[in-house]
Amino acid sequence: MKKAIILLSGGIDSATCAAIAKHEGYEPYAMSFAYGQRHNIELKAAKRIVSALKIAGHTIITIDLALFGGSSLTTSRPVPKNRDLTCRSDKIPTTYVPARNTIFLSYALAWAEVLGICDIFIGVNAVDYSGYPDCRPEYIKAFEKMANLATRAGVEGRKLTIHTPLGNLTKAAIIEKGTALGLDYGLTHSCYDPSPEGFACGSCDSCAIRKKGFDEAGVADPTKYKKQAL
Repeated sequence: MKKAIILLSGGIDSATCAAIAKHEGYEPYAMSFAYGQRHNIELKAAKRIVSALKIAGHTIITIDLALFGGSSLTTSRPVPKNRDLTCRSDKIPTTYVPARNTIFLSYALAWAEVLGICDIFIGVNAVDYSGYPDCRPEYIKAFEKMANLATRAGVEGRKLTIHTPLGNLTKAAIIEKGTALGLDYGLTHSCYDPSPEGFACGSCDSCAIRKKGFDEAGVADPTKYKKQAL
């Protein structure tokens, strides 16, 4: 069985990526990050997904991107709420974390070299997303090229491939795909600004995209929102 590194945040996309990798015959090794994010409850979701999918190995990397700031996910700056979804790609929102995917992929690349793995899965999506520049296919293609130039594995002819199976799918299509694979989305977490009890705010971009996805897929949304808790 071929091995693969899965970047696993605990959200819908990364969980679906993990399920797809397993379905395609890979033995997944999951990597998650505690990077100073306000919604670090997502790491509990990542652990639930690892357990449910019986993933072989899971490492959680601790780095403090809050030291640099620059994002409402790593500072006290308010998370944007109730934005018009049709305009969300017009301007990069404050929830963008500078260089986050570059940092995450670099760690995954290092672990892949150590384990002798040539495949990395990342759940980036360029359809239903918040307009982050490091989710675009041209970025992934450029990183893959760099990775094969910058590593011993690449120089020795063991080509690294970065898989983005969700790249051109809507959130509804992603949910449909995961549901068909038996994935329980009740295990996942998406909200950028959850309550201390872990309830989703229901108003941030991530919650809005998640709600829309479940609605369009015709699948019941298992998310626990703040208003439901009142």
